[in-house]
Amino acid sequence: MTNELAIKADGLGKRYLLGGAGKNHDSVRDLLVDTVSSVFRRRDPATNSASEFWALNDASFEIRTGENVGIIGLNGAGKSTLLKILSRITEPTRGRARINGRVGALLEVGTGFHPDLTGRENVFLYGAILGMSRQEITEKFEAIVDFSEIRPFIDTPVKRFSSGMYVRLAFAVAAHLEPEILLLDEVLAVGDITFQRKCIDFAKRLQKKNATILFVSHNMFTIKTMCTRVIYLKKGKVHFDGPTDEGIKRFEEDCRLATVPWVKNAKDLPIVVKGVELVDQAGREKAVFEHGERMTVRIQYEALRPVKTPNFIVVFSRSDEVACCNYTSESDKFVIDEVSGKGVIEVQTPPLSLVADTYNISILVREKGFGELLCAQLGGSFHIRHPLFDQNFACSTEQAQWRRIDADVAAAPSDRNAGEPYLVVADERR
Repeated sequence: MTNELAIKADGLGKRYLLGGAGKNHDSVRDLLVDTVSSVFRRRDPATNSASEFWALNDASFEIRTGENVGIIGLNGAGKSTLLKILSRITEPTRGRARINGRVGALLEVGTGFHPDLTGRENVFLYGAILGMSRQEITEKFEAIVDFSEIRPFIDTPVKRFSSGMYVRLAFAVAAHLEPEILLLDEVLAVGDITFQRKCIDFAKRLQKKNATILFVSHNMFTIKTMCTRVIYLKKGKVHFDGPTDEGIKRFEEDCRLATVPWVKNAKDLPIVVKGVELVDQAGREKAVFEHGERMTVRIQYEALRPVKTPNFIVVFSRSDEVACCNYTSESDKFVIDEVSGKGVIEVQTPPLSLVADTYNISILVREKGFGELLCAQLGGSFHIRHPLFDQNFACSTEQAQWRRIDADVAAAPSDRNAGEPYLVVADERR
């Protein structure tokens, strides 16, 4: 890292007018349509103007050449808007940003791709959009295809690609731009774990070349791996700018008890979670558990009205938002006749078979029979520790029983039970 500035943002703000007002116009036709529709557009009577939403508001920061900065925040915090401004896809409403260096951006799956063109044709199209010359693309074409690992499909129209294939090819093109500044927006979450590692390894090689990397992700494990600094955006503003561990700690504290992102009518739900504690078998509250350890999730709730036979649900989701396991009071035959006012409910997990990673907790409550939603909040996060089982393994690893069968016995279905007995090993974790 040097003292030279790669990015300087000064009071960046991006305003959108709700209801479609103020949108960008790519053609005269779009302008005419928007002009006519504006006559009928709903206005806010208090201000006699269209309702405003500031996706980004007065964001200021400096990033030095060679820094690797994570951009974190809840959905709608302004992370993607910031990267779109820095990559010049959209103009800020106010403020300005100075960029010193060649920028490579991978912001959305298939950005810059034409669905009717083949993978080969889109390599040239997307490369040109990123600023590469045709000669440069031609010289790097084979390396791009090899990196993407989709050579058999390179002459297939990309509209037939899966989202993972889109990401592989798009990242391969962006990677071979050899950018001085790389902007990544959650795109790695689409690819498989092997390709994610390949992309992260590539980003680390760029780091060694003193490249500047801005990385948007909800995966705090990846942020910790790649970034020494985070910018935490909250409702469009820079809430924190500093060391990664401190920024993630503040982010996770703010996430606790927030409404899950997919719920739209949170104010109407009759049950509210007031607190969540994670304790071990000794009753100690903590956030790091060993693989194979039991956990007790203690939920403090308040029912704003009496609710009969509620079904409490606890969901553990991996840092990449893959749901790994859940526990439900109804499925476990634990009947709750009625809840009213304040109360506490606990669930003790079996020995946790989750692999080493960061996990987020969601607390849901539904009516009996997994009916209407009564509560949906985030319950914080925890970490699982294991020296071997990590993201290269499945979501969980459990002990199975093994045995060997001779080949001639296996060939005769009626004799398959004649093999060695299953080897059962006591699991000391349990």
